[in-house]
Amino acid sequence: MTRGEPEDPRAARTRSRLRAALLAECALRPLAEVGVAALVRRAGVGRATFYVHYPDLEALAVDACADVVREAVEALHSWQGRPDPVRAPAALAEFFASLTPHAALYRALLSPGGGGPLGLVLHRDLREYSLRERQRAGAADAPLVASAVAATFAGVLADWLHGLLEAGPAEIADQVWQLLVTLHASR
Repeated sequence: MTRGEPEDPRAARTRSRLRAALLAECALRPLAEVGVAALVRRAGVGRATFYVHYPDLEALAVDACADVVREAVEALHSWQGRPDPVRAPAALAEFFASLTPHAALYRALLSPGGGGPLGLVLHRDLREYSLRERQRAGAADAPLVASAVAATFAGVLADWLHGLLEAGPAEIADQVWQLLVTLHASR
């Protein structure tokens, strides 16, 4: 969820409890099998409170996983100086390794190819960040490259989570990094 203005501390605590409860429930069963009743019971809030904050479980799940989007954007931009064209920044490999505990939840929200509700958030946020960086550098091709970077990363991440790409976290980080460096250099 994108929040433009400061949030009421009570609402923030409630959302935090709901996110934690969802992650705990999803550690036991797939998202499709999680019910609002079990979730609110675990969070210690009422059903009506849940619906004040989220229209449905999918919206809560995307919000609960939004940190993965921020972590991905930060990992992709963690290098300083001139990027190594072969080895990804350590933060990118660490990012891929960190996905394991909730991989089933990410797979439920990120379809192969990079679609799905989490894929849309990832693509949007990564494209915005890349676009700002390319425009700051004065690149005339900023919109094109920003779109390509966002689509490439979201697609590779989703396909890797769904087992369509066989590689460990460090290996997939290096592979996607090489693709992204090539995209930046191609224009």
